[in-house]
Amino acid sequence: MTSTPIRIASIEAFSFRVPVQMPIKVAFGTFRDRPFVLVRITDDEGVQGWGEIWANWPAVGAEHRARLATDFGERLVGQTFESPAAFFRQLTASLEVLVLQTLEVGPIAQVVAGLDIAMWDLAARKCGQPLHRMLSQRRPESVPVYATGINPDEPERFAAARQAEGHRAFKLKTGFGHELDVRNLTAMRNVLGTEAVITCDSNQSHDLESAKAFCRAIDPLRLSWFEEPMRVDVPASQWEQLAQFSSTPLAGGENFHDRQFSEAIGVQVLQVIQPDVTKWGGITGNWEVARRSVEAGKRYCPHFFGGGVSLLASLQLLAAAGGEGLLEFDCHPNVGREAVVGDLLPVENGRVPVPTGPGLGAEPDLDALRRYQTWTGSV
Repeated sequence: MTSTPIRIASIEAFSFRVPVQMPIKVAFGTFRDRPFVLVRITDDEGVQGWGEIWANWPAVGAEHRARLATDFGERLVGQTFESPAAFFRQLTASLEVLVLQTLEVGPIAQVVAGLDIAMWDLAARKCGQPLHRMLSQRRPESVPVYATGINPDEPERFAAARQAEGHRAFKLKTGFGHELDVRNLTAMRNVLGTEAVITCDSNQSHDLESAKAFCRAIDPLRLSWFEEPMRVDVPASQWEQLAQFSSTPLAGGENFHDRQFSEAIGVQVLQVIQPDVTKWGGITGNWEVARRSVEAGKRYCPHFFGGGVSLLASLQLLAAAGGEGLLEFDCHPNVGREAVVGDLLPVENGRVPVPTGPGLGAEPDLDALRRYQTWTGSV
């Protein structure tokens, strides 16, 4: 995991909002557009790296995070960093007082994550190799994926269409009421067949007793995991009770940060660890989580629900980590993904190829995104 020093010449941020053809429903709200923030770091040799900052909810948060990125950039331009990891550690430390001053724990961590991704993309491009090869010696040709963002409105139809396109694993959004959730999962199992991998995500909507009742009801369906059944801040004893009760493995991690991952990896409650590379840690933090998760015998399944840069960053991490994890793969039309990935990731028999180009493997097509741009700034 070696790289040459990087002297930052400029940092640019771009915020976008892409309308969706079909509203995407989750337990805490409905997505009516797809906001995302891209950052571009250029070094003193003209090499560029791209990153993405988490901004999927609420949509108005995208412009805020883009402005934060350029604000932080003022203290970074002109500096030299020995490695992306050194960049992450130094920037994180320099912002600790600002976090206390503003209580903006999430937005600040998300901006740091996006900038870190850009630094890793830049470093890998300077080395002329795919990002995952800077992290490990693994050389996978493809990784498994699962179709995500499946709404509660007759999900079996949407899932069957994705199955026909080559998907073999699927995640349903639950948290819309016990009867509807059970009905939907049962219908999906009946339509997709016994070999299909099916999971569900309740976005923290249950208390302990309703989560137990749900686990009991879905037991015959043999789900691969039950994601975020309860609030992440309920007492650990309740999570332990649910894990002991449930025959379905529990999953979570998209709303963890920093030391919470060490705690989750060190106990048996969660069998599936799901950090979001744009929400906390970037490549630097998430690689440590991915590596330790796999070493602990858990499944590392990176959370993703953003644009193409974050999808590629998640893929590169999974390719480096290996194990039994799957890549979350949003199947809804999204220009924010398509203008980066294009036809680079065709799904075939439940898998997508690992890009062989340098860095993340692709760059955003800013011309294709221009009409959706809401703000841009640079330092």
